[in-house]
Amino acid sequence: MIKVACCATIKVMSSVLIVDDEKSITAPLARALTQAGYRTLVANDGREGLALARSQKPDVVVLDVLMPGMDGWEMCRTLRQESTVPILMLTALGEEVDRVLGLELGADDYLTKPFSTRELIARLRALLRRLELDRRQQQAEDTLTVGEIRVELNTHRAFLGDLELPLRQKEFDLLALLLSRPGEVISRAEFFDRVWGTDWLGDTRTLDVHIRWLREKIELNPSQPQLIQTVRGVGYRFTREGS
Repeated sequence: MIKVACCATIKVMSSVLIVDDEKSITAPLARALTQAGYRTLVANDGREGLALARSQKPDVVVLDVLMPGMDGWEMCRTLRQESTVPILMLTALGEEVDRVLGLELGADDYLTKPFSTRELIARLRALLRRLELDRRQQQAEDTLTVGEIRVELNTHRAFLGDLELPLRQKEFDLLALLLSRPGEVISRAEFFDRVWGTDWLGDTRTLDVHIRWLREKIELNPSQPQLIQTVRGVGYRFTREGS
């Protein structure tokens, strides 16, 4: 039975970048966020904020709209072209069109000034929870696990329990294809199409050779394979329970 991969590790301290030209807002807000357990970064204008966002890679950005030089709209637009970091817009503007503009430029949420620190922190926590869920989902999508065998597609690594397997490129591709459809028979033709390419003109026995190499690395007894089973005249399948 396929098991969901272990979720990504949650950061011990999330970082928040505050971009606002009003020190009467940034100073107390930074203190409150620090007391709430966040690492805080402060920029006084959009250009400085953009530079910090690029260099420090914060987990979330609190961005004021009305600032001299590069305003919040421009920074939001530029940052969204480079990053998916959550952005919470701060605005003194109450018009719906301004709130809609921020969302259309890529902001994830907004607060209208004046706001309570408690509400802002609650909004940040919600954004960070959503981000963590997205990371977990991505991690699960990038990992295939059946029994003791695990393949990490994003890092191109494979494991038998805690032991990393020294797989060749084609062995890795074969194992990933097998694990993506446990219990299902995959035809020889599909193996060649998916792993070697539709223009493969070599010896078809190369598939059997690579399967044998793969079995030698993951089977307890390669001569009597339990995990990768041969379906004569058709192809191979990876068993869910190794039996």
